[in-house]
Amino acid sequence: MIVTLIVLCEVAFWVLLAAGLALRYLAKKPRLGAAVLLCEPLLEVVLLVVTAIDLKNGTVPDWKHGLAAVYIGFTVGLGHSTIKWVDARVAHRFAGGPPPVKPPKYGKARAVHEWRTAARWTVAAATALALLQAAIWYVGGAGDTSTLRGWQQTMLWVIGINLIIAVSYTVFPKPEPKGVRDRDRERIDH
Repeated sequence: MIVTLIVLCEVAFWVLLAAGLALRYLAKKPRLGAAVLLCEPLLEVVLLVVTAIDLKNGTVPDWKHGLAAVYIGFTVGLGHSTIKWVDARVAHRFAGGPPPVKPPKYGKARAVHEWRTAARWTVAAATALALLQAAIWYVGGAGDTSTLRGWQQTMLWVIGINLIIAVSYTVFPKPEPKGVRDRDRERIDH
């Protein structure tokens, strides 16, 4: 049941996102569109409550309960940036908005971008870690929580990998190709 609910929450996330953006840009009702988008967190609340009830009823915690915590964490950490990313593209395509800004490719600007990305993933993983720990405490010593602890280790890997990527762009910044710099200078001169 938990896996089905996770799938339904993911589908509902995209349905609410599409409905909110359609109301905002196609129907020209930005407030109503924003109200629909603000319903998105309710999906995670429902998933959290159902997971807690499932554990309270004596279900042995397994990978599905861990996946629910990870899904909620990733929605907390990455949901807002996903909505902004889609919103910029829909605004450009259907409402005459400016083209979406592409992430920088080189140098310090790229390193800063990677640190921001790592921060979002770290928030997602830390939220999942906290929810997993809460589930472990909720179950108590009576239940087997090894699968929840396994998910916690995976979240630590997620944090570590993202930090390594950000550090690598800081320590070894990708230089601009020579042709790109020359071409940009010519545009500035004219």
